[in-house]
Parts: sequence; structure tokens; C-alpha cells
Amino acid sequence: MEMLTSGLTEYVSDEESLARFLNSSRHFNANSQIKHAALLPHNGETLVFRYPVDTTVDTEKKLWEIGEKILPPGRQLHGVAFIQTSYVRKIGLEVLAEEPPPRHANIIKWPSDNDKFIEKARQKELAISLAQNAILRKKP
Repeated sequence: MEMLTSGLTEYVSDEESLARFLNSSRHFNANSQIKHAALLPHNGETLVFRYPVDTTVDTEKKLWEIGEKILPPGRQLHGVAFIQTSYVRKIGLEVLAEEPPPRHANIIKWPSDNDKFIEKARQKELAISLAQNAILRKKP
């Protein structure tokens, strides 16, 4: 199996967690529920980072550092939505490793349709499902 520059395999396994960095406090509510808008695709992809299974303190510190690095200037990191790769695949989407940067991946195979209203409705339905199955970790 081919290895990427990050040291991870090219194939994203079902056991891996995916981290979606949240750059707005509007991406979750007061009850710490993630809103679907945080997970909607942009140009057919949702940008995520692969999060290793061994979640040590050092690994979590690195996660926050990555989040801070990738944000556009002037944006603040508010939290991370964690999603299991197995669930992404269960609802018909796919995860594709796409480095650089290290650990970067995209959720792909979002529905598309000539009728943009139908396309957005189908994408929203999947984003709601992802949000309901994601776990929020607010930035310390």
C-alpha cells in the first residue's frame, strides 16, 4: 500500500476519524450540536483532516496547530467536528486522501444534479446526517 508524505497510507481506512475544522461559532449551537452548514461541500468536496486513532495529548496539540495554520488570515478556530470514515461511506460518500498539506483529505461523491435545487436538497440531507453523527470538540 502506497504511503504519503505524512506517513499515512493513501487509502483512508474506515477506522479513521476525520476532523473538520470549524472557523465560526455559528457552526454549532449552545447544546454543542454541529450544524449541517459546517459540513456542506464547496465545489463538490468537504475538506477534512485525518485524525489518528491514538489520541494522545501531543496528537491533540498538533491537531489544533494544523487547524490554526490552515485558516485564512483573520479567521479564528472555534472547534473541530469529528466524523468516522465508516459513517461517511455508509451514507454513500467517499473519502479521498489528498496531500499536501499533510493528513489532508476530502469527502467526495456528493450528489450532483442539473437541477440545482434538487442537488442542494440532496447535499443538505447528507450534511444533516453527517452533523448528527459527528462529535464536537471546542477549542480549549
